[in-house]
Amino acid sequence: MKVIIHGITGKMGQTLYRAAQATPDIAVAAGVDKRIPEKDIGVPVYPGVGDVPFAADAVIDFSVREALPGLLESVTAKKLPLVVATTGLTDQDRHMIFQASEKIPVLQSANFSIGINLMYALARRAASALGDDWDIEIIEKHHNQKKDAPSGTAYALADAINAAFNGQKEYVFGRYSQDELRKPNEIGIHAIRGGTIAGEHTALFAGTDEVLTITHTAHSKTLFASGALTAARFLCDKEPGLYHMQDILGL
Repeated sequence: MKVIIHGITGKMGQTLYRAAQATPDIAVAAGVDKRIPEKDIGVPVYPGVGDVPFAADAVIDFSVREALPGLLESVTAKKLPLVVATTGLTDQDRHMIFQASEKIPVLQSANFSIGINLMYALARRAASALGDDWDIEIIEKHHNQKKDAPSGTAYALADAINAAFNGQKEYVFGRYSQDELRKPNEIGIHAIRGGTIAGEHTALFAGTDEVLTITHTAHSKTLFASGALTAARFLCDKEPGLYHMQDILGL
């Protein structure tokens, strides 16, 4: 299977490249990046997917959200399956991804960890069982180089929990400068940035005299790359449509 890495010179792009090199059934056909490296990195690098002069089986995107419109235009023109692993997406970005998925298979996820995607299902089930009598808070921790906050995974976790309440919960971020009691319909979301933390997410359910926490900890970025490669394999024989990691897990 031949893949194109969109954003290959970035930290996650390089992590993905190394993970693909260690995977016998996957070969990196080319890289795409606006920054063409001066030195040979082992594969040809082009400024856009449309500039790649040979065929591939899928494109994996670990870049920046600003590059998304051009990427979607290129992959739909070439009929290439797309894995979107870039974070910090807006509602408009997600709408563009949905439009592209009507023409090609697209798998988009805020987090490509198998464990975190299972956590979504566990947290939703816990919320459904515990109900409105328990307060819910989400805490996410990442390295000091991560720009977007809260993380896309924290939003996805909040959405998974909120689905148990038919979307009636209100998201409250940080609570800085607030001088009022916590409302029953809140989900608090808090972001911590420091050091080299690869990623930690906790869903905290606080009841009367007891607390339940569900926590996922990532110890390296390699697991996200491995998940993205699994997603690319999954997409290869799929019809156009919008897919998620939960589809791979049967959730």
